[in-house]
Amino acid sequence: MGVRRFPEGFVWGTATSSYQIEGGRDERGDCIWDTFCRLPGKVAEGHTGDVANDHYHRYREDIALMADLGMRAYRFSICWPRVLPSGSGRPSAVGLDFYDRLVDALLAAKVQPWATLFHWDYPYELFCRGGWLNRDSADWFAEYAGVIADRLGDRVRHWMPENEPQCYIGAGHSSGEHAPGLRMGTAEIVRMIHHSLLAHGKAVQTLRARAAAKPAIGIAPVGIVSIPASDSRSDIAAARRNMFSVNDSITWNNSWYIDPMILGRYPEDGLKNYGAHLAGVMRPGDMKAIAQPLDFFGCNIYSGQTVRATRAGCEPIENEIGPALTTMSWKITPKCLYWGPRFFYERYKLPVVVTENGMANCDWVHADGKVHDPQRIDFLRRNLRELGRAIKDGIPVLGYMQWSIMDNFEWSFGYKQRFGLVYVDFATGKRIPKDSALWYKQVIASNGGNL
Repeated sequence: MGVRRFPEGFVWGTATSSYQIEGGRDERGDCIWDTFCRLPGKVAEGHTGDVANDHYHRYREDIALMADLGMRAYRFSICWPRVLPSGSGRPSAVGLDFYDRLVDALLAAKVQPWATLFHWDYPYELFCRGGWLNRDSADWFAEYAGVIADRLGDRVRHWMPENEPQCYIGAGHSSGEHAPGLRMGTAEIVRMIHHSLLAHGKAVQTLRARAAAKPAIGIAPVGIVSIPASDSRSDIAAARRNMFSVNDSITWNNSWYIDPMILGRYPEDGLKNYGAHLAGVMRPGDMKAIAQPLDFFGCNIYSGQTVRATRAGCEPIENEIGPALTTMSWKITPKCLYWGPRFFYERYKLPVVVTENGMANCDWVHADGKVHDPQRIDFLRRNLRELGRAIKDGIPVLGYMQWSIMDNFEWSFGYKQRFGLVYVDFATGKRIPKDSALWYKQVIASNGGNL
């Protein structure tokens, strides 16, 4: 790998999201995933997040697992309609009390809480008022951020306003694969992205103004990574250009979402194709509100696309027969954790945190009562060795959050896909640490020395 251990103070953790694990359906307001899950054929086998892992009632057990595995951090999301059942207005004392207890239990276990304000469970009542199409969504989100900052901002120090806007806008409002299941046109998508960016900026301002403890704030978009086919200058330059090109997809790219937050502008190549749709949407002062100072660059990286330079620019390498795949049919490309952090740091000049990385695997309880997942161990080892190589080459990487601490509701796949270090029997709720959990415990204890 080139480095025997990761830097002193490196943050090793895991990540989850509220709808995927909490359950506690009757103790919160409706979200768009509640209604989406009940649409015929949208979610595998009609599964819902009504109970999920029942983390809402079993959080202490789950935090004890984290502590036993030596986790230094836990990235979780707060359920917006659990705190504000209608998305706006009077907060729920019961909802706020739950996150109070969760944060206190994490701190007692010496696990840093890293909070995401929005991981896709958008309040249904606000969706009925236009959702992200409504410019007021930015103010609704800022109001929500203020409620959370006032309640948890004295103890939570690490924040991410939104998770993966490429997914909740693209899959939710363009392809219709995710909640709310819409297939909107380009003009509407551009409008929603702009409003979500404005919501991000206003939330950052709110957290900085109202959190009692000085906050460290970052982002958590999908890290769409281009991997150069070789170490030649031409292939590296082609991969870099490709990674930050908007190309022909307004939903699936990096720079249309990230450049405004950090560089204070939309990318030029995107403006050529989509800039006309910003007329009447972008107002004076918007970009200043969006581009708030950030403390770290979080990115969710699972895989990458290998490309090579051509006379016309670059082309993907797609001719591999029988590639290594996860059960999500995602290619296994460990170098994504080298080139992703490297290219993101070179462009945005912020220290990097890998806020999600992991794989879905074909896991079951073996005859010995244990869950053996050597594929996941190999996947994580190879990915982390590449991350260590990036650090050795001077990329400031602050932490790594494995997805996920335990199997959970995997959106439109229901409970058919297992990403966890801990196996969950969803019929009984029983938790069984997999071999990978015990292996990751050793990674943390040795600060990467066993890689």
